[in-house]
Amino acid sequence: MNTFGNIFRLTSYGESHGVAIGGIIDGCPAGITIDIGFIQSELNRRKPGQSKITTPRKEADEVEFLSGIYEGQTTGTPIGFIIRNNNQHSSDYDNLKNVYRPSHADYTYTQKYSIRDHRGGGRSSARETIARCVGGAIAKLALKQLNIEITAYTSQVGHIKLEKPYTEYDSSLIESTPVRCPDLEKSAKMINLIEEVKSKGDTIGGVISCVIKNTPVGLGEPVFGKLHAALGSAMLSINAVKGFEYGDGFDVNHRGSEVNDVFYNDNGTIKTRTNHSGGIQGGISNGQDIYFRVAFKPVATILMHQDTITGHGEQIDLKARGRHDACVLPRAVPIVEAMAAMTILDYYLLSKKDKAF
Repeated sequence: MNTFGNIFRLTSYGESHGVAIGGIIDGCPAGITIDIGFIQSELNRRKPGQSKITTPRKEADEVEFLSGIYEGQTTGTPIGFIIRNNNQHSSDYDNLKNVYRPSHADYTYTQKYSIRDHRGGGRSSARETIARCVGGAIAKLALKQLNIEITAYTSQVGHIKLEKPYTEYDSSLIESTPVRCPDLEKSAKMINLIEEVKSKGDTIGGVISCVIKNTPVGLGEPVFGKLHAALGSAMLSINAVKGFEYGDGFDVNHRGSEVNDVFYNDNGTIKTRTNHSGGIQGGISNGQDIYFRVAFKPVATILMHQDTITGHGEQIDLKARGRHDACVLPRAVPIVEAMAAMTILDYYLLSKKDKAF
């Protein structure tokens, strides 16, 4: 299960403190113009050390393409790529080799495989998501030809959250703050909260919202290939994600008469007057904006004393050390976009079957 997708498929490899992270993209249509600068900018949005509220680990995260691209365009053959790790501090994890850290994958990986790479979490580390950002960037370049736009942003950190609908925010402001929130006043409060939590060695979670515009009608495969199910699966595969909701989601305190999306004819184009469904009905896109929210837990690694046990069952006092995020949301925004982009492109290609892109 290291491969994501049906037609547009990403297989990733690598560990946090291994030689490199990389992947192979198969099923990408030929003739997609590859903008290396754009792909690198997507990686830069995810990389560590980009601001005072992210982990200070310094990685260039420069992608090198090995195959599948010729004269600036995809050839339709597998796209191989690699991002080398250059700034590992593996010694920070020497005391964790036989320790089960609370709320980490240490115990479950050990039970499943009888062996694990304890350095930085190994394969369970969020550093694996670099490969997703490369795949997502290429998917975005393909979707750009279809005029499909994907935008994610931080909508909540702890108790501080945006109250207005996404349509009332200026998406051009998202990248203007380290926390990637389009409300500048709320952004400042979120940053202060993250800094406060970080100063205590603790962590905090929140919510990322995502909007997909100009999705064509008809994406989604009933009954078990529903588009919202695919998006949910994609998001829940991201490290630290605990919840997914689309449209009105868990806001269920309404009557059907209040939230039914009424159809109307707009000069020959069928639209809905509202969009409580989140752009998906019956598991199939209806042409309206797709919007959803993704909940992230507080990072499990806290720089505080905790009780835990070793692999031998010995009770110990643990205090983690090293370089860690107090809040993953700012760096997770491009990951959410990447997974959404790969999902939408994959389902677009499924809808085309044997037809040309």
